[in-house]
Amino acid sequence: EEAGAAVAAESSTGTWTTVWTDGLTSLDRYKGRCYHIEPVPGEENQYICYVAYPLDLFEEGSVTNMFTSIVGNVFGFKALAALRLEDLRIPPAYTKTFQGPPHGIQVERDKLNKYGRPLLGCTIKPKLGLSAKNYGRAVYECL
Repeated sequence: EEAGAAVAAESSTGTWTTVWTDGLTSLDRYKGRCYHIEPVPGEENQYICYVAYPLDLFEEGSVTNMFTSIVGNVFGFKALAALRLEDLRIPPAYTKTFQGPPHGIQVERDKLNKYGRPLLGCTIKPKLGLSAKNYGRAVYECL
């Protein structure tokens, strides 16, 4: 229960512990909640936690904002040995706020000349300090 609550808090309000700035916001309005926990059948010390997030936490029309909140830094959360996102359900009313891409996936694949595999994004590390030439080299190597 404690781990589920910590994941819900870390992936919503951004902290698993009380900080002084909590008093500056309506914390309950934005806080994720772990509402159900069940053991993984046949696995010791493994659990499935169901977490719900209030829609007020997310910016309308921003898939990036939603995913950053839910899966941002919680996967580096040291309080857990492992974490996996199994399922994500988005209310239809919220999905209608997403405009979608201005063109289809085929246009993106044609621009990148990449076919038959997923297109993924990442943050180049280090985020700061690379020259333009080395940053370009790192991006090129990712492609």
